[in-house]
Amino acid sequence: MSEAFLYTNLIIFVGCFTQSLSGFGLALVTMSLLPSLIGLQTSAPLVAMVGLVLEIIMVVRYREVLQVKSISRLLIASLVAIPIGVIYFHKLDEKIALLVLGFVVILYALYGLIGFRLPDLKHTAWPWIFGFTSGLLGGAYNVAGPPVIMYGNSRKWPPMEFKSNLAGFFLIGSSVVTFTHWLNGNITSNVLSLFLRTLPTLLLGFVLGQFLDRWLNPELFRKIVLVLLVILGMKLMM
Repeated sequence: MSEAFLYTNLIIFVGCFTQSLSGFGLALVTMSLLPSLIGLQTSAPLVAMVGLVLEIIMVVRYREVLQVKSISRLLIASLVAIPIGVIYFHKLDEKIALLVLGFVVILYALYGLIGFRLPDLKHTAWPWIFGFTSGLLGGAYNVAGPPVIMYGNSRKWPPMEFKSNLAGFFLIGSSVVTFTHWLNGNITSNVLSLFLRTLPTLLLGFVLGQFLDRWLNPELFRKIVLVLLVILGMKLMM
């Protein structure tokens, strides 16, 4: 067994564990580390397939608390905005756009971590705004997560609902991304073989995350999400 394969499994394990525990983080972990190890052309479709399987599992796991109504407007707005992001929004300077986004995410998370009460975004316009922003960023830069995570945190979704709603939202995006990779011939026999060999690692990361999830109270969970948002914001600004 090669050293690269062992490290690939370790990275996927950490990413799946993080996503299982918090509801997001797979792409944050894996796409920060895998491209330098196995190359972008292999890691991108691999992570897309891993994410698709993990999100299906999480939707099934939390199906009873999935609030379709909570994410329906987010999802519709996102799907409308994705092609706009692909066609137009990517023409903006990527470094400036991601720098601004990272700064906003960090500011929001630190605001919550230092003890201030985060605003509860109840107005019906907010899910359309956050969903549309997510679609723009996803279409242009493949970073659809932060707006939806921020919205869910501001709405104070309970941990299980938070994870289920995010999984439902990301499931659609992962399906589209995976299908696009397949259409473009990126899912080669090597990528498919690597994906099948990392499935046990995916399941182990999911199970361990679910086991530790039992010990998390809602306030601790919220703080973990905010800390991960700080890390995500820093990554966006790099």
